[in-house]
Amino acid sequence: MVLKHFDNDIFNELCSKDQLDLLDSIDRLRSQGIDHYVSLPQIIVCGDQSSGKSSVLEAISGVSFPVKSNLCTRFPTELILRKTPNVNVSVSIVPHHSHSESEHASLSSFRETLDGFDAVPDLIEKAKTAMAIGSFGRAFSKNLLRIEVSGPDRPHLTIVDLPGLIHSETKQQSATDIELVQDVVKSYMKEPRSIILAVVSAKNDYANQIVLKLARAADKTGTRTLGVITKPDTLISGSNSEAMYVSLARNLDVEFRLGWHVLKNMDSETGSWSLSKRDEEERHFFSEGIWTTLPDSILGIALLRERLSKLLLAQIAAELPSLIDEIELKSAACRTQLQKLGQPRANIEEQRLYLLTLSQTCQSLTKAAVDGTYNDPFFGDAKTGAGYQKRIRAVIQNLHQSFAETIAREGHRYAIVDSSGETPSKSRNPNVKTLTRARFLDHIEDLMKRTRGRELPGTFNPMIISDLFFEQSQPWEALAQSHIEKVARAVRIFLKRLISHAADASTCGALFQTLIEPALEQIVKDLKGKTADLLAPHRRGHPITYNHYFTETVQKVRKERSRAEFTRVIQDFFGIKSLHSSEARHYGGIDYHRLLDALIARNEPDMNRYACSEALDCMQAYYQVALKRFVDDIAVEAIETNIIAKLDDILSPIKVTYLTADVVASVAGESEESRAKRKQLMNQLDMLVRGSETCKRFMVGRLQGTYDSVSRLE
Repeated sequence: MVLKHFDNDIFNELCSKDQLDLLDSIDRLRSQGIDHYVSLPQIIVCGDQSSGKSSVLEAISGVSFPVKSNLCTRFPTELILRKTPNVNVSVSIVPHHSHSESEHASLSSFRETLDGFDAVPDLIEKAKTAMAIGSFGRAFSKNLLRIEVSGPDRPHLTIVDLPGLIHSETKQQSATDIELVQDVVKSYMKEPRSIILAVVSAKNDYANQIVLKLARAADKTGTRTLGVITKPDTLISGSNSEAMYVSLARNLDVEFRLGWHVLKNMDSETGSWSLSKRDEEERHFFSEGIWTTLPDSILGIALLRERLSKLLLAQIAAELPSLIDEIELKSAACRTQLQKLGQPRANIEEQRLYLLTLSQTCQSLTKAAVDGTYNDPFFGDAKTGAGYQKRIRAVIQNLHQSFAETIAREGHRYAIVDSSGETPSKSRNPNVKTLTRARFLDHIEDLMKRTRGRELPGTFNPMIISDLFFEQSQPWEALAQSHIEKVARAVRIFLKRLISHAADASTCGALFQTLIEPALEQIVKDLKGKTADLLAPHRRGHPITYNHYFTETVQKVRKERSRAEFTRVIQDFFGIKSLHSSEARHYGGIDYHRLLDALIARNEPDMNRYACSEALDCMQAYYQVALKRFVDDIAVEAIETNIIAKLDDILSPIKVTYLTADVVASVAGESEESRAKRKQLMNQLDMLVRGSETCKRFMVGRLQGTYDSVSRLE
């Protein structure tokens, strides 16, 4: 590559001092190789192969790119010019994101610096070798070659030269190469802050040149594309082709809002040249023939530089508000990551201090989550899955509600119906067996015979209620354990999200494995033990309750059963379908003696059967009382007391204070990766902050007037 000295007035047309500050800040940010950097307005030069785009780039920048060797067109080349007191040239590679981690590291390590220009071609050749151009049949690469040139006569400017678009396969260029080059060009064109210089050669029919199709696809409104016609001297004077290209230059065929420009560049293969000679020959060419009919404003390199200066300034003016917003968002993301990493932790004191700060944050957020005050940004949006999982009080409340509904529906071993024609409420649990009351009384009678004591006929041994209740409440244990598992799973998810929010990735994993998980496992173990204790009275011993709800329920059950029984007797006696039907109103002369005899006849003559019925009524009443108490005990005595109330103590500052030095080091000790990450983030944040300050200073009181004047010129 040949670097020529040139008049800085060329670049003063392109960049004001304020723009230089802005471009320099963002260029430095991008030079760090940060994955998520801010997109900045830039000039990209693209066109079909042999369209003359390198000559356009040379004329704009004053930097000559070798054409014969095609070194710079085998991959995107970013030319960054900077004005500094000392001459410096550096060549580096920015790997494409598709590379593996090892390939990315290898390519990123390529960076050479010179204090002069003589060895630049050799550096480019080394970069080509590093990208394996020419090896394994590889002709092109998506990797970016970055050339940074600084010196007292180099202004701030960023120009990107893209590989030429290929029309057809050759021995040197495969179908894969064609696709790869198009992908690279498209990726640059789609950047909304880039000005596209779509270079079209007059040597070929512009309708067949790929660059126009891609430019219109990327910039559908044509607001940021400027067409450039090269090699007009190859057109035959007075020909149809010449007339077509003149029409194109007038923006009458392929229309761009930014219009078209015509250049007559010197052939780079002719050897050394000067900007003054090139400009003189171009002026002479456009002073003759049909080109004199075109406006002077769209002819020649001098006026193209002026157009580009205005376009670049207008683009920055339009994009500056969104650019500031983007920088602020990335700054906030940097600060969040730095907050997670905490201060440097080289010794045990710094490591323990980091854990203490972390524990205070976790304790505060845990208390808020348990209390149900979700004001901190940590809780996010409740409508999202992550936001809901962080609201542990809401999760637990809903799990308790679901448990109460499930155990009410599926907690009984038998569903008892009065007759074979009735059906109980539907249950999802296939283990709930439906029995008629008569069948269940048979079951009780058989059980009473096997457990008979000294009770008189018509009475029953109170222990029979225990046996019946134990049998009926058999599903409670499985349902309670399932509820405990769901609660433990929800708490584990909450803690993982909490720790990942408060700590960096490496500390989060070590912290959870070393401290959180063992403590949580012990809490869940204790919780299961407490659940077993709460179940114990319902699995053995004699049912005990002093709740008046028990006697009320017994009376209610008996009353409802008697009412149903006497209703059936009356309906059978009178032969009516319903006591509320009009048919029942016509029985005025009732034989009360016969009705009384019928009702008395329905009394249970079998004393044992009567005792069974009484035992069933008592068991069902006690089951309802015990069920309500058990649900509340699981919610309060087990879960609230044994897990929810202990959450903020899992990683309390007191526990951190008493951790041994070995444990502190293993959890909070910083890896080399974390230190490198902090350094990278601090550098990134520093550049983002300075870039934001530059943007805001650039915007206030300066751009509006310039933007208005540029708009009037368009």
